[in-house]
Amino acid sequence: MSVSADGVSNTVQVQHHFCNIAGEIKTLGECSLFVLFGFQREKGAEMRVLGIDPGLRNLGWGMIDVMGSRLTHVANGICHSAPGPDAGDLALRLLSLHRQLTEVLRRFSPDAAAVENTFVNKDAVATLKLGQARGIALLVPAQFGLAVGEYAPNAVKKTVVGVGHAAKAQIDHMVRIHLPGVEIAGSDAADALAIAICHAHHLQSSNRLQEALKRAAG
Repeated sequence: MSVSADGVSNTVQVQHHFCNIAGEIKTLGECSLFVLFGFQREKGAEMRVLGIDPGLRNLGWGMIDVMGSRLTHVANGICHSAPGPDAGDLALRLLSLHRQLTEVLRRFSPDAAAVENTFVNKDAVATLKLGQARGIALLVPAQFGLAVGEYAPNAVKKTVVGVGHAAKAQIDHMVRIHLPGVEIAGSDAADALAIAICHAHHLQSSNRLQEALKRAAG
């Protein structure tokens, strides 16, 4: 696998399962590849939000800090699990994703998380496997005591791009506008950052509504 960090191309040999994060190459738990920008919580940040784009082969994630209307990129990456020859390989792949995502939450300590809803397609087996990976995406944040928001793909696109049927290129472009200077590990990580942005906006709107109701009641 070739990765570019600070403009330098590196060829990296990876194991059966790995995770990569955009920025500086490091190691993270079982993740064979870890590419990261600085991840210290920004001073004054009100909330750190994790977005997860579930997938069995590629599970994208993105972390942002929220300070008022300002959003700041923390880190993003893709946890991978490749199919193997054994009949029981699915269980091992789910275990690997669980371990990788657990390390992400341990390292970055988010305050809130959100996961994209699964859509049903014509391939029932693929839909079932995606649902199992989505279960991992819901379980890990819950194990850290986080409430997990869930959003339909069209809702995420509507929030971030402005239209509910945006292409992946449009999502990537708008994520870069929301988070200036961000390096993105791949399209799955871009989707995850979009989910985090969507969740941050909904949480802020909900908080503003609650504050308005309190003022009206008082």
